[in-house]
Amino acid sequence: MPDQTESCDFLKEPRLVVRKFLARPQHEGVGAIVRRSIGRFELKYFDPFLILDEFSVTSPAGFPDHPHRGFETVTYMLQGSVTHEDFEGHKGTIEAGDLQWMTAGRGIVHSEMPAAQGTQKGLQLWINLSSKHKMIEPRYQEMLSKDVAEAIKDGIKVRVIAGEALGTKSPIYTRTPTMYLDFTLKPGAHLQQPIPISWNAFVYVLEGEGIFGNTKSSPISAHHVLLLGTGDGLEVWNKYSKPLRFVLIGGEPLGEPVVQFGPFVMNTQEEIDQTIDDFENYVNGFEKARHWRSETGISLDY
Repeated sequence: MPDQTESCDFLKEPRLVVRKFLARPQHEGVGAIVRRSIGRFELKYFDPFLILDEFSVTSPAGFPDHPHRGFETVTYMLQGSVTHEDFEGHKGTIEAGDLQWMTAGRGIVHSEMPAAQGTQKGLQLWINLSSKHKMIEPRYQEMLSKDVAEAIKDGIKVRVIAGEALGTKSPIYTRTPTMYLDFTLKPGAHLQQPIPISWNAFVYVLEGEGIFGNTKSSPISAHHVLLLGTGDGLEVWNKYSKPLRFVLIGGEPLGEPVVQFGPFVMNTQEEIDQTIDDFENYVNGFEKARHWRSETGISLDY
């Protein structure tokens, strides 16, 4: 077997790590704990990404009824399950390994609450929408764990949430072009993953530790976010005794102004003011919010 710790010339210009942060726990929602990497004070926006949270919730904590407009949320469960309900009557349970890609568009009001005993863990990514797509009709793309595209090669396992890796493509449609790859590298494995040169990309480490960018880099452990510089892909080495798990997320920058007010993300302050007015008056996409409360919210008296 060839030595998998040595670099080769598959990538012409591997991306290096240009910034690194430890995502520290903070409170969010009602009693929930999140480790926020993108969307924190050091990194408010990494075009087109607004937020990445690694969340941890135990009932009755959670994310009760709240609105969104102007972007997409991607919920990927790591452990346990959460119940999702919205004001259109769409509801279901997102189990470990399942994926929900929700395009909020012109407006959604929904809740996300624990569906089981113990601690529920997952990732939620917010992806901005371009000005021409911010007011589209809401939609969902949902996938059970067993249906998520996977590939295994040379000690590398990847779950392809969006985009392509190891010759395997995801069927998820990304209105803002996006790649979202969940990699696990066995000890000794070496990964080279192409990334479109014009895209922004980052890594969030879930488990273990690894070398990212080049062989002389210091090892990086769980809960760190790594912003990648320019280049045509990412190289990663697992030189340690335990598996390394991380997500690689990349997207095409929108290059548009961003004005955010909590769960509303638009291009101008005037559009934010209009969104608040729409929500408060139950119009222009929020009509059904007037008489809706989630079943979970009612049962827990939120």
